[in-house]
Amino acid sequence: MSENPYLAHLKPSKGKSDKAGFHGLIPRKTTAAQAEALENGTHNPFTDRAYSAKYQKILVGRRKLPVHAKRDEFLELVHNNQFVVLVGETGSGKTTQIPQFLAYDELPHLKGKQIACTQPRRVAAMSVAQRVADEMDVQLGQEVGYNIRFEDNTSPKTFLKYMTDGMLLREAMSDPKLSRYSAVVLDEAHERTLSTDILMGLLKEICKTRKDLQVVVMSATLDAGKFQKYFNDAPLLTVPGRTFPVEIFYTPEPERDYLEAAIRTTLQIHASEPEGDILVFLTGEEEIENAVRKITAEGDELIRSQNAGPLKVVPLYSTLPPSAQQRIFDSPPPPRQPGGTPGRKVVVSTNIAETSLTIDGIVYVIDPGFAKQKVYNPRIRVESLLVSPISKASAQQRAGRAGRTRPGKAFRLYTENAFNKELIEQTYPEILRSNLGSVVLQLKKLGIDDLVHFDFMDPPAPETLMRALELLNYLGALDDDGELTPTGELMSTFPLDPQLSKMLIDSPKYRCSNEILSIAALLSVPQIFLRPNEARKAADEAKANFAHADGDHLTLLNAYHAYKTNNEDPKWCYDNFLNQRSLKSADNVRQQLRRAMENHDLDLVSTPFEDRSYYNNIRKAIASGYFMQVAHLERTGHYLTVKDNQVVQLHPSSCLDHKPEWALYNEFVLTTRNYIRTCIEIKPDWLLDVAPQYYDLSNFPNCEGKRVLEKIISRRSRADEDERKHKKRRT
Repeated sequence: MSENPYLAHLKPSKGKSDKAGFHGLIPRKTTAAQAEALENGTHNPFTDRAYSAKYQKILVGRRKLPVHAKRDEFLELVHNNQFVVLVGETGSGKTTQIPQFLAYDELPHLKGKQIACTQPRRVAAMSVAQRVADEMDVQLGQEVGYNIRFEDNTSPKTFLKYMTDGMLLREAMSDPKLSRYSAVVLDEAHERTLSTDILMGLLKEICKTRKDLQVVVMSATLDAGKFQKYFNDAPLLTVPGRTFPVEIFYTPEPERDYLEAAIRTTLQIHASEPEGDILVFLTGEEEIENAVRKITAEGDELIRSQNAGPLKVVPLYSTLPPSAQQRIFDSPPPPRQPGGTPGRKVVVSTNIAETSLTIDGIVYVIDPGFAKQKVYNPRIRVESLLVSPISKASAQQRAGRAGRTRPGKAFRLYTENAFNKELIEQTYPEILRSNLGSVVLQLKKLGIDDLVHFDFMDPPAPETLMRALELLNYLGALDDDGELTPTGELMSTFPLDPQLSKMLIDSPKYRCSNEILSIAALLSVPQIFLRPNEARKAADEAKANFAHADGDHLTLLNAYHAYKTNNEDPKWCYDNFLNQRSLKSADNVRQQLRRAMENHDLDLVSTPFEDRSYYNNIRKAIASGYFMQVAHLERTGHYLTVKDNQVVQLHPSSCLDHKPEWALYNEFVLTTRNYIRTCIEIKPDWLLDVAPQYYDLSNFPNCEGKRVLEKIISRRSRADEDERKHKKRRT
């Protein structure tokens, strides 16, 4: 048995034989040398098959990563401390190697355990899992897998799991001790997403009773001292990167239009700088697709007029399908003729490429200094994605992307004075600028009742917490004492916002759960209607074919039904300007939500289509979740949101061809004006029926909407009085 290299470090067990089939053996902690021997051996300890030639080739590259030199030190810290904080510069190999070091150290599959590595973004979880599966010579979805919202690519064999932090949090709901995990690696902790912050507090709590659980907190740029202090004075391991020097350039004057400046700078680099790929940071999908079109078109002109090399322009944002995301790793195009000017690849990306993904070959970075950030105003209950200036830490991360393969250049499209005086040091944690409705529901489900004293690294504002508790109370998820109700228990099992969950749970009552399932799925994926710049009129005409007079939710439903009727045909989608990828994704989400409803014995029913109440029932079910997001049309012609009295307008993309008196909206959008988007017409009577506690007019601000509701209540009470008198006369 000792001849087998992956059994050499095991010792006899005094207990029963191991479930994995290694009779009489239990693993113990290895030294770095023993773990390396497993990697260098001929047999894969996780599959009991011989290593492939591809594995041996990748292994050579892995040994050169800076993190490899720290393996001994890392394992020493892990063996002697429950928490370890690791700061690794970009390109050090921490995301791919640290979980593997733990896997070879613990051999978790022999103990029926798993190692989790969390990522803030879905794209990173998927791409890193694929890379690590290749490095470990195993199949993705088997020994190494990933788990993101609405997509679980794991199996019973999986022992190393890359997942979004939100998915690990959901697992904690059903398994509060995270008993299936022997180690948790929190990667990109500096991004401080909502889920990361809750996970950190939760892991601190779990580790008090689970001394066998290992926690590694990793980041590229981190206020290490703050994290060390938070995790009980945890030791710090610093891993250098292998970056080359990066020259930073600033603009002499502020740019009026950063998008145009980014496109212009890209073309100037292509025309005048030596070979090397370009990474351009922009804020969102629409902006990126716009830039890709312009750079491609103007690049073709440049190639013809100045004999420049060919350009390959690739977009990158989180809603791209995996196959399209992989294009960022393609090689640059070859010269047009032998000996000609070499080609260049341009990646136009959101801040995904800032830390989560590493693209080799990037030599030039263009940084306009902006990113989309979630901002929540608890006073008016509005959460919006706003384009905001980045922090200095983000700017340094972006610049560092240029020095991966050789000395690079970073072009910052703002002044040096702006960098020094206007940018904040670190991005504000998401927990300080988000609606905490789903967070509070999760914490309540996890059994944490004292939210004020929960160990947040940065406690949220009391007003934000109060708003969240208020929302959940009105939705019926919490009772008046702040305790979780049976409805709240049920809502917490759905991976959705509380309002969407409530809408789903109430839908059987209105005999439309099949339709509400589809609408919930369609609201959980990127926009299904395409409107390309070059074909806006045709796209609007195509959308009009699906339009429903009562509003956008029903228009979405019509489009989805038509998609299913046409057998999900990609050509039909293309002809009708529908995003087939989003529709396919919605289909997948719908199946998962349907399974969740079946598991909780929620009836899947529909009102017959020919019944006049078919669409009314659907609208009532939507109102049961979104009754707080309603606006009333004032005599002045603008809308006023209920209770918060915000002046808003219907978004130009809305299908409503008239201005309904009462409009329910899915989201509040702040651009040049306040818009409400994805709207349907509703009746005020329904609001009084679905949420009498919210529409208690005694604490309602004065407005026309209040007077309308008062008339309805007055009319109803007169009718009730007449009914009582009528009954009395009959008796």
